[in-house]
Amino acid sequence: MEKLTFEYSATKSVPQRAYVGVVGSGDLEILLEPIEEKKAYVVVRTRFDGFGQVWKGLLDKFFQANDIAAKIEINDFGATPGMVTMRLLQALEVSSSDKAQG
Repeated sequence: MEKLTFEYSATKSVPQRAYVGVVGSGDLEILLEPIEEKKAYVVVRTRFDGFGQVWKGLLDKFFQANDIAAKIEINDFGATPGMVTMRLLQALEVSSSDKAQG
């Protein structure tokens, strides 16, 4: 199991907390929380070691397109990069809707 941490500059805050996904069966969960700082902090816990550069590339691309200030926890159980991106976008959508959880 590997724990990776990333930090990004940000200007847009997210309205509220969100929780999406399920850990297990090749998927992942994402917990997104608004923060006061103009930063994004991401912690990835993955069962696979050695994919730090893949995670960095995926998250760099996501934060270039989505300039959000938030604390994000990602618990991965083997999701593909496409699934990770989909869940991140889903968390943003849930955070902006009345369906936010937490």
